[in-house]
Amino acid sequence: MASPFEILGLDPSADDDEIIEAYRRRVKEVHPDQGGSKEAFTAVRDAYEQLMSGDVTTSGPAGPGEPGETGGPNATATRGGPRAQSTDEAQQIESHVEYLNYMVAEDNGWELGDENLFGKAARAGLSDEDHGEFTVLPHESLLEAAERRGFAWPFACRGGACTNCAVMVVEGDIPTPSWQILPEDLTDRGIRLSCNSAPVTPEAKIIYNVKHLPGVDELRLPATRFKKARSDD
Repeated sequence: MASPFEILGLDPSADDDEIIEAYRRRVKEVHPDQGGSKEAFTAVRDAYEQLMSGDVTTSGPAGPGEPGETGGPNATATRGGPRAQSTDEAQQIESHVEYLNYMVAEDNGWELGDENLFGKAARAGLSDEDHGEFTVLPHESLLEAAERRGFAWPFACRGGACTNCAVMVVEGDIPTPSWQILPEDLTDRGIRLSCNSAPVTPEAKIIYNVKHLPGVDELRLPATRFKKARSDD
C-alpha cells in the first residue's frame, strides 16, 4: 500500500508548508467534481492528516487511514501541535444556526465585531439568502445544511484545502477538523470552513462568505477549476 508521502507525491523530508501545498494540489486532481473518485479523495485527505499529525514513519508502507509504526529508529518526529478535533469525533448535536452574509455587512458598513450586528441584520429586512436561521443536523456540515435549505453558499474543493467556503464564528462552538489548511492565526479569529465544520453547541451565530477578508483570501482556489463548484468568484 502506498505511504502518505507517496499519495501526496512528497519526499519524506518535506516540511509542513510543502505538505500543505501538495495537499491543495492533490485535492484538485482527485476531487470527484473533477472526475476523481471518493476513495482517492479520502486517501489524499487521510494522508494529509497523518503527515500533519506526525503519526507516520519515513519507512515502511502505510495506506490511507493506516498510520505507520512510531517510536522506532526510523520514526519521524511529530509535526505541528496537538491534533485538532474533527467534526466526526466531536459530540455533534442538532444545532440552531443564525447566519449573515458578510457582503451585506460590508455594504452597510457594519463592523463584524459589533455586539448588535445580528440585531441590525434582523431589522434590515434582508432576504433569506442574506440573513436567517437554519438547523444543522447531526453529522451534517454547515455547507450541507445551507444547501439542504436551497442556498448556494460559496465553495471550491469541499476538502478543507481552500478558504472559498470560509465562515466566521460569532457565537457557539465549532471545532476545526485536522484535515484542513487554516493556519492558527485564522482559527484564532474564529474562521472555520463550512465544508467540514459544524456546531457542537445547541445554538450558533456565523457570518458566511468571508473569503475576501485579509488573510482568508490568500488561501482561496479558483472555483472555475471545479465543474460543480458554486461561487461568485
